Amino acid sequence: RMETDCNPMELPNNTGFEEDSDYRDFEGTDVKDMRLEAEAVVNDVLFAVSNMFVSKTLPCAEDVAYINVETRERNKYCLELTEAGLRVVAYDFDQTDDRLQTPYHETVYSLLDSLSPAYREVFGNALLQRLEALKKDSQS
Repeated sequence: RMETDCNPMELPNNTGFEEDSDYRDFEGTDVKDMRLEAEAVVNDVLFAVSNMFVSKTLPCAEDVAYINVETRERNKYCLELTEAGLRVVAYDFDQTDDRLQTPYHETVYSLLDSLSPAYREVFGNALLQRLEALKKDSQS
């Protein structure tokens, strides 16, 4: 069974525009730019890794972007971000290896959780601190 980070009841209703190719390029419709998505991914977890940035040498497109990440263990990865999720495509920055058949992860959290015990620890501690702060706020 696949883990999901999203409650299906929270998803917006599909308007049907996405299905109709005539509207796909229409201004204001929801065409995802993967570079923007990749930047958001980086900003979300940068605090818990040594280094992370969107690749400037590998091509970004509407449907794909590449993210370089160095874990706190000093391991380097190049990640591919698509609608299918994130996966490791190379064990160095700005590289892709077509022979590498790594699984897709729905979220950057689950991918980094599988790659880096130090990420898991830092992220978990940050979560605990945030919960403690919320607890204090609700008591005051």
